[in-house]
Amino acid sequence: MNSFVWQNRTRVHFGYNAVEENLANLIKEFALPGKTQVLLGYGGGSIKRNGAYDDAVKAIKDAGYDIVEFGGIMSNPTLDKMLEGVEIIKANDIALILAVGGGSAMDCCKAMAVQAAYDGDAWQDFWMDGKPMNFEPLPCGVVVTMPATGSELNPCAVLTNTETNIKCDRGYPKINPLFAVMDPEYTMTMPTRQIKAGTFDILSHIMEGYFSAPAGNWATDDMMEGLMFGLIRDFRAAVANPEDRDVRASIMWAGSLAENGFPKTGKSLDFQAHNMEHQLSAYTNCNHGEGLAVLHPTYYRHIYKDGLPKFVSFAKNVWRLNPDDYDSEEALALAGIEALDDFITEVGLPKTLREIGVDDRGMLKEIADSCFISQGAFRALTHEEILEIYEECF
Repeated sequence: MNSFVWQNRTRVHFGYNAVEENLANLIKEFALPGKTQVLLGYGGGSIKRNGAYDDAVKAIKDAGYDIVEFGGIMSNPTLDKMLEGVEIIKANDIALILAVGGGSAMDCCKAMAVQAAYDGDAWQDFWMDGKPMNFEPLPCGVVVTMPATGSELNPCAVLTNTETNIKCDRGYPKINPLFAVMDPEYTMTMPTRQIKAGTFDILSHIMEGYFSAPAGNWATDDMMEGLMFGLIRDFRAAVANPEDRDVRASIMWAGSLAENGFPKTGKSLDFQAHNMEHQLSAYTNCNHGEGLAVLHPTYYRHIYKDGLPKFVSFAKNVWRLNPDDYDSEEALALAGIEALDDFITEVGLPKTLREIGVDDRGMLKEIADSCFISQGAFRALTHEEILEIYEECF
């Protein structure tokens, strides 16, 4: 294993009625003293349909604070939207930012907390240049209603700069929310399409750590194999019976476990599939989880020989394929990738870029050339090979 530092400061309250029982006290505990308002950040109307909005409003009032609303945070939140929120913070007496929703709302609010407490250009200094973050962001907590990104327990905030068509994140421990309240009941109104896309995003997060150097068998690899096996089981169950609350709860916590940093300790981390999807969605605004489902099998067919032991383990320990049925390790590794591909078909996720709205083949080279190259992969791709993957997925 590689050397590592692991830190996670987020306090989690998980369970049915967790917001009603805990949120008001959390707001009072973490809000800046002497200020009177809480900024409530959210996306569209889903939190008003699932009850999270009413529950959050009540908790804020019960904590003794006035509410400043910041709605309309879009999927793939933009730098401009983040800066709009910062202006609202500066114009008011904000003691704490509370994001209610899924990854987009959480990412935007976490980024707002950074920029609101910083005199410079946070996008350039942190997202682009990776400078040290030696100040405390504005207090920020989250109420999770859509499991997928793991933003509730990770130190990242993904933003899209629409002027440069760059979508990226940076990881700083100070970006972690101070608290995360997670009630699986809120997930019961999620559309089936979003359940599928979000759950594949979770699987992708686990695979990023698993398929990265060193390619040995470490305690964290065992953990990730168990997470993947269980998530695939729950994915099938959620598609078969969307009303199963226990399955939804399991998927919700798997999303947090995948991205709290702990399973990935000691690994170099391969974010290449995410980098490729980020740029696809920066240019086309396609669905993130669906884009990952399209890209992953093709990407893995390009790199499996460079990390053969892990792809063999994936086939044996996640998909439970019998090595005796294959005449070589390469054949077994490819069978594991095919099992992933077949599973994507089974659960009804898209298989081509055209299916997710990327219909201009001529723009693929520009998108490929804009991608960041992951140095944590078994083999660093070239922009030419990224274009090949896009073309094969088209």
